[in-house]
Amino acid sequence: MGNSSRKEEEEEEKEEETDGETVHITERKEKKKKKEEEEEVELPLGVEELLTSGDPVLDLSYRKFRRLPLRVCGLEHLEKLYVCGNSLRTLPDSITQLKGLRILALDFNKMEDVPLAVCQLSNLTRLYLGSNRLISLPPELRNLQRLRCLWMESNYFQRFPRQLFDLPHLRSLQMGDNRLRTLPSDLWRMEALRGLWLYGNRFDEFPRVLLRMEGLEILDLDKNKITEFPSLKRLPALRLFSYDHNPVEGPPRVGEEVVLVGEGAEEAMQDREYWKEQALAEAREAEELALAGEEEPVIHGILKNSCSAPSRTADDLLVAVGQEEDGDSERKDDEGDFERPSTDYDGNELEYDEDGLEYEREELIYEGEGFEFEGGGLEYERGEMDYEYEEEEELQHRERRVQQ
Repeated sequence: MGNSSRKEEEEEEKEEETDGETVHITERKEKKKKKEEEEEVELPLGVEELLTSGDPVLDLSYRKFRRLPLRVCGLEHLEKLYVCGNSLRTLPDSITQLKGLRILALDFNKMEDVPLAVCQLSNLTRLYLGSNRLISLPPELRNLQRLRCLWMESNYFQRFPRQLFDLPHLRSLQMGDNRLRTLPSDLWRMEALRGLWLYGNRFDEFPRVLLRMEGLEILDLDKNKITEFPSLKRLPALRLFSYDHNPVEGPPRVGEEVVLVGEGAEEAMQDREYWKEQALAEAREAEELALAGEEEPVIHGILKNSCSAPSRTADDLLVAVGQEEDGDSERKDDEGDFERPSTDYDGNELEYDEDGLEYEREELIYEGEGFEFEGGGLEYERGEMDYEYEEEEELQHRERRVQQ
């Protein structure tokens, strides 16, 4: 009994030492991180001007930073921050001060985890995490409720992150060049998704859940091991499907508006265009035949009154242009012919009302063979004149003069 009690005491002492050492290590890491954050990074040439420019867009890409300069976190006016192609492993917690940040690009760095501080940037709409060392996403990523675009290509994801289901506005998801073999059966819950890039993964079969993604417009499954594709005609919104570098004999069946990328895609689209043109040509031909079988419409032209043409009544002229005139138009002279219209015009201005043009006229005094004006001694002999009725308004004017 005594020996067993002594062993238990020794084990408890070891556990206390281990716990103490763990706590000590954790505290030491935190102190080191805080010290690193407090140390100002030496700024490369030209960066100082960028930091003091007041521009809402800051591009610090490929500057060989191992830590983000703390001064960046004080630029609360920033809306877009690009720090691609550096050697960042994390970001300072003070980056949460960038409340207005909408775009954050962290591609081509050395991050093994998404910094939790990033998950507090609630106004982010685009987040680029490609070409890092990620294998998972933190649960806190759900806080990015406004996120519309997430690119995580060229990482080490073996499973599809289910945290993405809680991002209601995510439209573009780039997960190419990862290690995915399957997709979750409830992926269809991501109803806002419009573009999905899954090239360079390890799919042996076409993920059937994609057939329920009716809102997808772009689907990229290049560089997988898929041997057979189902018909994609049930995806009504699909506009681009890429299947290149898969062991398949030809493209799948898709809608007429879908652009295909892959082996045999060019020939398939050429055939589709050919048959489409043939269908259009047949439709045009059928329409022309239908029109040819119809009775040609009668076109009423405007008649012309000349010396050689037989005399026509005013009613005949009105019928020819499809108009009707109120009042009696059969005013004839003693010999049964219409009186020829006079060409006299007194020069007075025209008056216009809603019913048409109305001319002020003076009474004409006929004496002998000519017209006599009150105040002028000119006499005009009546002469034979021809009138061409080429305009509708002129026709109406002539007809009124006939009726007078």
